[in-house]
Amino acid sequence: MKPIRILGLALGASIAMSAGMSTAAFAQDISVAVAGPMTGSESAFGRQMKNGADLAVADLNAAGGVNGKKLALQVGDDACDPKQARSVAEKLASSKVQFVAGHFCSSSSIPASEAYAEGNVLQITPASTNPVFTERKLWNVLRVCGRDDQQGTVAAQYILKAFAGKNVAILNDKTTYGKGLADETKKALNAGGMKEKLFESYNKGDKDFNSIVSRLKRENIDLVYVGGYHQEAGLILRQMRDQGMKTLLMAGDAMNDKEFASITGALAEGTLFTFGPDPRNKPTAKSIVEKFKAKGIDPEGYTLYTYASFQIWSQAAAKAKTTDPKKVMEAIKGGEWDTVLGKLAFDAKGDIKAIDYVVYRWDAKGNYSEINKGS
Repeated sequence: MKPIRILGLALGASIAMSAGMSTAAFAQDISVAVAGPMTGSESAFGRQMKNGADLAVADLNAAGGVNGKKLALQVGDDACDPKQARSVAEKLASSKVQFVAGHFCSSSSIPASEAYAEGNVLQITPASTNPVFTERKLWNVLRVCGRDDQQGTVAAQYILKAFAGKNVAILNDKTTYGKGLADETKKALNAGGMKEKLFESYNKGDKDFNSIVSRLKRENIDLVYVGGYHQEAGLILRQMRDQGMKTLLMAGDAMNDKEFASITGALAEGTLFTFGPDPRNKPTAKSIVEKFKAKGIDPEGYTLYTYASFQIWSQAAAKAKTTDPKKVMEAIKGGEWDTVLGKLAFDAKGDIKAIDYVVYRWDAKGNYSEINKGS
């Protein structure tokens, strides 16, 4: 599969683009992109991002485009693979894309950001939470989500309160995201006076976790914190239940897709994860949520974060009266922007200035909802 597909102008557009069509016909369009795992084990999140990008581009074009020009959307598929992400980024940069909303996996966003910086492309990730992404002093990076040093602290605070005196284990999948989140959670737990009984790793893509589960059982683990993605977390949960364990599972924001419940069924009940306050419930998102639902799409997870990324870029380009990436970035960092997520502003690194992770709990019917902090 080609890592980049040039798709039609987003939903509702009357003109379609195909990969074989001459780009000369669209010379006046502004080329933008969304990039993430459109295939592979994290494709559920790629779909979230593409849904957000499709509607954002359709809405912007319906309103007259950006600075009088229509947007042409490209879609890059990195499959959450760092090498493929770098290749996708290089191809997007060479095609003169002005702005990319992406990527999802931190292990993809970080190498891709370097190619975008070299190729003069502004990147806003809706979802990559590893602190390194914004810590390298690159001119071109922003994120509309929080960071794992914030997310891990919120998870640890919950565990310290709800599982005081209990046995806790921490697992990670060795990825930039999973290992980074597990490390931050461990750091915050240890600072709070709790020492985990087990800190173990596995490989992303593993299917058999019985060896790890047996160790969890021997150690009488009450809660296992998983730094990793929903596919493996779901299998760990199922295999714990197969061994008769009632151990609670907790993880991070990569659990925020209903696909998790399709892996676990009713066993998902009680599973915890951290994520920002549900953007679907924000008054600023009400009309856009209704648009998504009219199309049969539940804008969960990072759908609205992707939509917000396009809002920020387009508003800043209008203010700067140009789509020149460096001038648009200067405008973004100097302003405050109205989005479906609420008003957002950025610090010098490219992180949002206000973030508030909360804890969610899955129920037996495959739904999740925010719970009171510390409950």
